Amino acid sequence: MDEQKSLKDTALAYESKSVGNIADLPKVTTALKVEDREGTNDEGKTFQYKVIVVDGQEYRVPASVLKSLKAILDDNPDLQEFKVKKSGTGMNTEYTVIPLK
Repeated sequence: MDEQKSLKDTALAYESKSVGNIADLPKVTTALKVEDREGTNDEGKTFQYKVIVVDGQEYRVPASVLKSLKAILDDNPDLQEFKVKKSGTGMNTEYTVIPLK
């Protein structure tokens, strides 16, 4: 029979399933698999977004990052690694894709 944990032990061990942002990673490889997700905004409307999974953690990949990466890959199809810099907040967030190797 499984040993039951107390509410306190369960709460202390709880880790929120939050989604990070691709800009949180020091580097990203172009070989990572992209997965589709669905979320709900504050008004209750559903929306789709893309994520990569690194070490069990999900990281959101904004469409503007995909657009910039596509432009870089058009000129450098052998690119294997890049990083993303994020500036601004909310609707004014901008992402810069920086090729590494």
